[in-house]
Amino acid sequence: MNKRLAVAFTGPSNSGKTTLILKVARKLIHERGKRVAIIKHDPSDKARFDVVGKDSYKFSDTGAEVIVTSPKRTTYFSKQNKDLDEMIRLFDDFDILLVEGLKNLPLPRISIFRERLDRDYFPYMNALAIDDSINTKDYEIPADVDILDLNNCEDVISWILKNAKEV
Repeated sequence: MNKRLAVAFTGPSNSGKTTLILKVARKLIHERGKRVAIIKHDPSDKARFDVVGKDSYKFSDTGAEVIVTSPKRTTYFSKQNKDLDEMIRLFDDFDILLVEGLKNLPLPRISIFRERLDRDYFPYMNALAIDDSINTKDYEIPADVDILDLNNCEDVISWILKNAKEV
C-alpha cells in the first residue's frame, strides 16, 4: 500500500477554505497524478444531498446506512457520526486526504484567514495560510506555526507533502 497522507484545513466562514482545497486537489490530481479524498465537516448540518421524495431520501430516512451507486458515482449516506479512522476506511484508496473543518481531529492543520486573524485558532494550527490583507506583525503568532501564502498553491502543497500525517 502507498503512503497515505492527511491534513486538515480550518478557518472562519468565507475565509477561502473551500477555494484553497479545490485548488490544491486539482493540482495534486491533474499535475501530480495523486488520488485525493476530501472530507468536509458540515457543523450546522446544512448540506443537502438527498431530496425529499426520492429513493435515496426514503432509504436514508429509515435510519439505515445507505450507498447509492450509479455508472458515474457512489454516494454514502450515514445517520451516524464517523470517526476519522472509519471515514478513511470508507475511502480506502487515496494518496492524500484533505479535511475541511473538524478542528478536533488529530491532524496537522492549516488555518486560513483574510483581513484579520482569530487567536482562538492558534492552539489548533500548524500552518497559517494568509494573503497580504493580514500583517503578521500585528499578531503574536506562535513560533512553531509556518506562514504560507494563501495565493501560492505550490507553497501549500509543499507544506502538505512535508507535514501531513501518515494515515
